Amino acid sequence: MEPKQIREGYLVKKGTVLNSWKVVWVVLSEDGVEFYKRKTDANSKGMIPLKGATFTSPCQDFSKRVLVFKIQTSKNQDHFFQATHLEEREAWVKDIKRAVSCLEGGRKFARKSTRRSIRLPDTVNLSKLYLLMKDPDDGVKEMKLEKDKRIYNHCFTGGTVVDWLISKDKARNRAEALMLATGLLNEGFLQPAGDVSKQGAVGGAETLLLDETDALYYFADSGFFCEGYSSDEDGVLKEEFRGNIVKQGCLLKQGHRRKNWKVRKFILRDDPAYLHYYDPTKGDDEPLGSIHLRASVITAVDHVPDAKRYEVDGNLFEVITSDETHYFLQAATAEERKEWIKAMHTVSKTGK
Repeated sequence: MEPKQIREGYLVKKGTVLNSWKVVWVVLSEDGVEFYKRKTDANSKGMIPLKGATFTSPCQDFSKRVLVFKIQTSKNQDHFFQATHLEEREAWVKDIKRAVSCLEGGRKFARKSTRRSIRLPDTVNLSKLYLLMKDPDDGVKEMKLEKDKRIYNHCFTGGTVVDWLISKDKARNRAEALMLATGLLNEGFLQPAGDVSKQGAVGGAETLLLDETDALYYFADSGFFCEGYSSDEDGVLKEEFRGNIVKQGCLLKQGHRRKNWKVRKFILRDDPAYLHYYDPTKGDDEPLGSIHLRASVITAVDHVPDAKRYEVDGNLFEVITSDETHYFLQAATAEERKEWIKAMHTVSKTGK
């Protein structure tokens, strides 16, 4: 009997020979992880057996890459994967850990019921802590802060994080709160904003998150943006980045000139209504382009004219902007296409 497929989707993977990072299509089954150059390929580029494997998340072997996790096989072969956003990494991590656990126990894979939660004593669940911090009424307040002729929107200071953890009895003192906050930073839940916090994150200090009023941070999936001239790392961000992030993930996009298809990371923002796309192997510092969705038409399609290079079939949709520019995209599944179209429809009608 063929192993049951558990999860599939795009991830960024580090090569084992050239050490370059490339987007691959990944399929998790009950006993292993297979990865393909393209979703439509019949033969995989490799298979990672999960029996006897160990798992590391977050993996901090790469200072300039976040949301990385590592699978080490029983033969001590390391495989590094990078997710494009926090929710995606958490989903993969949860399912791979569960698959390894089921293999070790000789059980069939089954996701744990969400009806009852088991509270582990003396164990900090950073995912739950992050959700509490983001609570609009009782969490850490996002602010607009000015520093060095720049305005940082939807952010907060390191000191604010420490104060909140102590006030909510999540930590007994500032040292303990710093350890928790650093864990959130290392896991990718919090991100550094500005030169001070970025230097603290890579400076080799004992504590990565800085308990200072001029060290700024933001939630990983917030609507953070910076106005004004910034360091070489940040660039100058525009008005179109003001909107909150509504949805993000990888899609196939057809190029306008060569008509070839490439995997891009898309971030959908509201008010103003923009869809930015990025090279998923290079992070979110600089988008490759953007689509203004205000008054756009988004529809599912069965066929793409001039489709070249790869056979692209199924789960296609088209965006026609107000200036009659056509964009063709492909989701991984029919359900994912439905979710993207619905979210883009809403933003196109309500955003500027």
